[in-house]
Amino acid sequence: MAPLPPPEALAPAYAHCDQLVRDGDKDRWLAALFAPAECRGDLLALAAFNLEIASVRDRVSEPLPGEVRLQWWRDVLTGEGRGDVSSHPVAAAVLDVVGRHNLPIKPLMDLIEARVFDLYDDPMPSVADLEGYGGETSGALMQMGALVLAGGDDPRTGELAGHAGMAYALTGLLRSLGLHASRGQVFIPAEMLAAEGIARDDVVAGRSSTAILRVRDAMVAMATRHAAAAETLARSADRRTVAAFVPLATVMPRLKRLGAVENPFVPPPDVSQWRLQWAMWRFARRFGRA
Repeated sequence: MAPLPPPEALAPAYAHCDQLVRDGDKDRWLAALFAPAECRGDLLALAAFNLEIASVRDRVSEPLPGEVRLQWWRDVLTGEGRGDVSSHPVAAAVLDVVGRHNLPIKPLMDLIEARVFDLYDDPMPSVADLEGYGGETSGALMQMGALVLAGGDDPRTGELAGHAGMAYALTGLLRSLGLHASRGQVFIPAEMLAAEGIARDDVVAGRSSTAILRVRDAMVAMATRHAAAAETLARSADRRTVAAFVPLATVMPRLKRLGAVENPFVPPPDVSQWRLQWAMWRFARRFGRA
């Protein structure tokens, strides 16, 4: 890995990550406030990295340029990046976090690999594939945050991160169902659509029906099960890692609204900010006492 600037030179990079996450991922920005002050910048750098990868689809008009962007990030992580990698604020900050905490590179590489799916318009093949996607994106980010917060110890939160990440990712996908459909993306597993006799074109066209509502309800139930499993595991988890899992607190309030709408392609307004923050505070209080 290429040498990085001294810590004082990285302050603007961390400030950039802070603003990026505050503007683009309010849940994780608020969750970082529950972390010790010395770890907040590290969590926000990881969240900024996630935002950079997740937004690649929005920045390109076709898959190939997206593949090139994702390969650039792979090269950054492996130390093969071309040019002055440290001039990219998110790259500089995340490499600093990885280096100081001796974090494994594989989860970040797997996160990039999972996001390749976003570049194409193929439907998600199966429930197992969807769970893998959730685990390698939101779940991996939570687990990396837990590693940072555990101060070098093994937090033993892998299973918790898997369930919490899937619950959080699935809730986000349900909230964005209409947006994704308008762009030709289908995250609903093909096997679930086939079981209800729904064609991919029906989803892309945003056609609401009793069949698609049954699929929506099944996905809400799936997210609820993962959230419940995560809550159970959180009771005995390392309490130092609470900030990594605080976003889980937003899942159930949002699922309740999603499960009540008549057209799944038109999501309801988001839960009010103060209610989400209250849910986060309560979760952190319960988790912190575990």
